[in-house]
Amino acid sequence: MAWKGRPSFPLWLFVFLTLSSVSDSHPQPDRFLNSPSAVRAASSRAVKRASDTAVEVAGYADVAKRIIELAVVGAAQNRSYSRLADFTDTIGNRVSGSQNLDMAIKYMFNAMRQDGLDVHLEQVKIPHWVRGKESAEMIMPRNKSLAILGLGSSVGTPPEGIEAEVVVVQSFEELKRRASEATGRIVVFNQPFVSYGETVAYRAYGASEAAKVGAVATLIRSVAPFSINSPHTGWQDYQDGVKRIPTACITIEDAELMWRLAQRRQKIVVQLKMEAKTLPDVDSFNTVAEIRGWQHPEQVVLLSGHLDSWDVGQGAMDDGGGAMISWEALSLIKDLGLRPRRTLRTVLWTAEEQGGVGAQQYFNLHKVNVSNFDLVMESDMGTFTPVGLQFTGSEAARKVMEEVVKLLAPINTTKLEKSGEGTDISPWMQAGVPGASLHVGDSRYFWFHHSEGDTMTVQNPRDMDLCSALWAVVAYVVADLQDMLPR
Repeated sequence: MAWKGRPSFPLWLFVFLTLSSVSDSHPQPDRFLNSPSAVRAASSRAVKRASDTAVEVAGYADVAKRIIELAVVGAAQNRSYSRLADFTDTIGNRVSGSQNLDMAIKYMFNAMRQDGLDVHLEQVKIPHWVRGKESAEMIMPRNKSLAILGLGSSVGTPPEGIEAEVVVVQSFEELKRRASEATGRIVVFNQPFVSYGETVAYRAYGASEAAKVGAVATLIRSVAPFSINSPHTGWQDYQDGVKRIPTACITIEDAELMWRLAQRRQKIVVQLKMEAKTLPDVDSFNTVAEIRGWQHPEQVVLLSGHLDSWDVGQGAMDDGGGAMISWEALSLIKDLGLRPRRTLRTVLWTAEEQGGVGAQQYFNLHKVNVSNFDLVMESDMGTFTPVGLQFTGSEAARKVMEEVVKLLAPINTTKLEKSGEGTDISPWMQAGVPGASLHVGDSRYFWFHHSEGDTMTVQNPRDMDLCSALWAVVAYVVADLQDMLPR
């Protein structure tokens, strides 16, 4: 505000009072705050906080040992494996929109309630894609049946199928260079496997990229480093404004066969038939089980895995194991009569394979309480031998978690790595909530991923016990600390 006229008291007094007021209500320049004494004081406080945290977390060593012993050598030994076997043998695979997924949700709701947990369902809408019958036959230069798996959201062929000459490429760049050869043909992508994160782009976008240059269908080399004539399915995304053409994955062996034939300039003709179709979205549920906190029940440490799978194999590895250890963690804590300050909440997501559909709707519903979510955890890379914990959060939160994982010394999983990951917890991490994911030391995951090979045979009881112990210790200790993890 500008002053009009002269002040009614001496100017020197006015200036003095004004400066005094500013001094009292606002921080002064950094030369005061950053003085050596101020820096030493701040550093001392930080060291004390870290020391206090280390002491507090170390106080949980006995509890952590009890959890680990119960899971690995005690009464709960092999329990998560047995639960997974009963579940997958009874239900089978559980693709979004299917009756099997409905049965799986009911099964888990009843099983966790019988386990003495507080369980409820939260309704969501999910996609309903149906594979139908499908086949592919190479009819030139010789007859050979091709093992295929249509990709999620693919359209079908006409009833009589599509018969067309094949053009084989190894990259999107090669497809663009040879665009004139692709018109009216089936494009076969024989891209080499670099990593799942990089190579999956061909599965996701191959159909639309091929359609842009006039292809009538695509057959894509399965996104896997190893194969025994096994195709791997997965979700794919049509681009808006681009014609939708049928798309399926073929085996590594058949993709390489057609590449060799093409290199010899032999004419390749394939007949493709697919009944795939997308039906209207259907109702489904995220399955939620809790141990309510005794002091801060509104604050939440969330553990999770997804209940749905693809419509092949048993979905034991992806992600039956992650779902089971997220249930088992609550069971271990309950069996020991433990109850943390904050609520421990296990969420078994629906329709993760379609892009985290159930989890996104859960986030939309609960994000109003984002400040009350302490830590979100997801297991979706298999439950093989655990190596450590991957974590995303502030540096201050990382310091706390470094102390927490030290409690896992009895099972030799004290590594805290960077970059917690997971389709279903990513919205929370993007909103600033600390996130953690299970890191397991088995490179075979993508051998079986989204294929008929994803069965109980892949699972190991001891590995699952170790994963359950890690999951339970981390969740319980974080939920019971005096303070939430720093943002």
